[in-house]
Amino acid sequence: MATSSTTTPATTSSPLKAAALMEQMKLHLATDAGKELLKKIGLVYQLNIAPKKIGFNEEIYVVDLKKGEVTKGPYEGGKPDATFSFKDDDFIKISSGKMNPQIAFMRGAMKIKGSMSAANKFTPDIFPKPSKM
Repeated sequence: MATSSTTTPATTSSPLKAAALMEQMKLHLATDAGKELLKKIGLVYQLNIAPKKIGFNEEIYVVDLKKGEVTKGPYEGGKPDATFSFKDDDFIKISSGKMNPQIAFMRGAMKIKGSMSAANKFTPDIFPKPSKM
């Protein structure tokens, strides 16, 4: 017998601040600015976002800048161009431009697997400017 808790939308079940940003990203990719990103970048990023410590209880999102989609769960179309791992707070700082991605990487606040040239195109510019978060 299904309980009422199973009908909760996926967005509210996440403790991550990043989940709200991923919802905004979906809407952003449908705009003209979002379509420009697809032309300009055309890469697939997988984001592993952990509440407190990288590698533990991560939620995985795929930002597909080829198709213009944001999905929850690992990338299924082969290998993403680059995979990033961060803590939720660090991801919010990087995506909002409050933390430089290169500095985050050097400090170990962000881990990268895959193409470094693809990773270099992953900048705060690809994210919508946060409304109230």
